[in-house]
Amino acid sequence: MITIPYLTALSTYFSYGLLFAFGQFRDFFRKIFDWWQASNLQGYAPICLGLEDFYIRRLYLRIQDCFGRPIASAPDAWFDVVERYSNDNNKTLKRTEKISRCLNLGSYNYLGFAAADEYCTPRVIDSLNRFSASTCSTRVDGGTTTLHKELEDCVANFVGKPAAVVFGMGYVTNSAILPVIIGKGGLIISDSLNHNSIVNGARGSGATIRVFQHNTPSHLEKVLREQIAEGQPRTHRPWKKIIVVVEGIYSMEGELCKLPEIVAVCKKYKAYVYLDEAHSIGAVGKTGRGVCELLGVDTADVDIMMGTFTKSFGSCGGYIAGSKELIQYLKYTCPAHLYATSISPPAAQQIISSIKVILGEDGSSRGAQKLARIRENSNFFRSELQKMGFEVLGDNDSPVMPIMLYNPAKIPAFSRECLKQNIAVVTVAFPATPLLLARARICISASHTREDLLKALEVISQVGDLVGIKYFPAEPKKELQHQEQQPGKDTIKLE
Repeated sequence: MITIPYLTALSTYFSYGLLFAFGQFRDFFRKIFDWWQASNLQGYAPICLGLEDFYIRRLYLRIQDCFGRPIASAPDAWFDVVERYSNDNNKTLKRTEKISRCLNLGSYNYLGFAAADEYCTPRVIDSLNRFSASTCSTRVDGGTTTLHKELEDCVANFVGKPAAVVFGMGYVTNSAILPVIIGKGGLIISDSLNHNSIVNGARGSGATIRVFQHNTPSHLEKVLREQIAEGQPRTHRPWKKIIVVVEGIYSMEGELCKLPEIVAVCKKYKAYVYLDEAHSIGAVGKTGRGVCELLGVDTADVDIMMGTFTKSFGSCGGYIAGSKELIQYLKYTCPAHLYATSISPPAAQQIISSIKVILGEDGSSRGAQKLARIRENSNFFRSELQKMGFEVLGDNDSPVMPIMLYNPAKIPAFSRECLKQNIAVVTVAFPATPLLLARARICISASHTREDLLKALEVISQVGDLVGIKYFPAEPKKELQHQEQQPGKDTIKLE
């Protein structure tokens, strides 16, 4: 739970209130001017009503240069950011031919597989020549290649489940799966900070949804006990099934799930566990097998394991792993499997090859080195940021570390000042986070060197002082004192 300082909360509310007031003031005059102009709607209602796009027009467009920055290279430790300009106060942005070489602190390239790799890239190119860029078909028609079968076996073996099914998009993996495995008469208990894909999937299922306090097993148990006692709404019949949905690493908080405690609660009340490992699979654990390995949880105790290939594996898509019966059922019923084009063969080959590197099946120790480096880089960077006085969320070993900004004026200020010094960061605000909890989200990679991290820390510290986001006192720097020893004082002089 984030505790916001009183003055910070007050100033943030005041800033948003000021923006809202000026926005309404401008909208008032806009209506007056529009009243005198002929309407081009010809009887149609406007697609975007005033209040529906107010936030976009009056808040987002002011700072949209901080989002959606195009890049012109692979998202490696350093990448090329295309410069843009605006002639209409940021309403539209135009690209230039200029690029800036920036340190990448925004991409989910946790293990460095997003750039060219000596083992993965040649095999991906071979698969492109053999299978082409797309299957142009669904899995149940002509879209299942030998690579898809190999990938599903590889994923099931990697995560420690009997079977797995893969999809072409990570977001759809959650939003399309949940409505298939539960429906009316079922109960979904979701962590309050679960990803939007989980929220939309739960809403689309038709099941009853209850929320428990973020990462709080005691409150989860309270909600479970109450809902089991009450039963279904109106009829009070027993629930057909209960699924508890959590994430391995929460993408906006960088926190590790309290999985052992949550699994224990679910076992006690006979509820299924659905674990989203989008940000944890491949990135944490001794061999990269995610939070189950890191926290010592038997994968047999997690009923449904979900993950994506867009973070640690440098590819695209997602997977569901579970029992053979569950996976077979999903292949018969899930719309993402039945109607969507299958994952691209080169993307599938990239995942297979990267898993082999992680497991050392490429004949080298590069996978183990990458895992050690991402852990070392993450813990070093988090520790140094905290020493500087920043409010940093998350746990050790997590490669995701949000730096709290709070005030809306500090969102563009932090982003733009970092970019001026060739540091590319991602800032996140409402509606992706609660209104008061704007932040910059740093993502660390195994491809970052210690020199890269020191440069980033130096720039972020300078920008933090300039913008005023060091909410805690910094630790005093430890100065190494070198004392010269003089003969005859602390030493014995030998003749």
